[in-house]
Amino acid sequence: MEVILKKDVDNLGFKDDVVSVKNGYGRNYLIPHGFAELATPSAKKVLQETLKQRAYKEQKHIDEAKKQAEKLNSLEIKLTAKAGAGDKLFGSITNGDLADALAKEDVEIDKKYISIAGGNIKRLGQYEATLRFHREVVANYTFDVVAEA
Repeated sequence: MEVILKKDVDNLGFKDDVVSVKNGYGRNYLIPHGFAELATPSAKKVLQETLKQRAYKEQKHIDEAKKQAEKLNSLEIKLTAKAGAGDKLFGSITNGDLADALAKEDVEIDKKYISIAGGNIKRLGQYEATLRFHREVVANYTFDVVAEA
């Protein structure tokens, strides 16, 4: 079954992609929850016309996302957290904490577009995160987690 995605769906595709899915997944989950619509020939024609009109606007968003990604090269972020013996943190550092720290440095990104390797951070050290500013602009960023003084 072919469907046109109305929203970004993790591990499937981005908005306005035409993807093939199993019948049950499309009919019972994607379409009723408003994530997709059936890819009929007329719907595909409407999608192509919409994509042509959106191409210019999309380039502007890509350029803006690249500027944000270039800002990361000059930033050095150190997240502070309370730590106990053996470099173990009290609590954890999440993608939300990194999003807040980046916002203070004028790099605006939603926490759902940040993925930290290994999920939550529970120890001091240096870590890497993948930041998705746009579907075509993905940046890797290295940051440090240090103990509070």
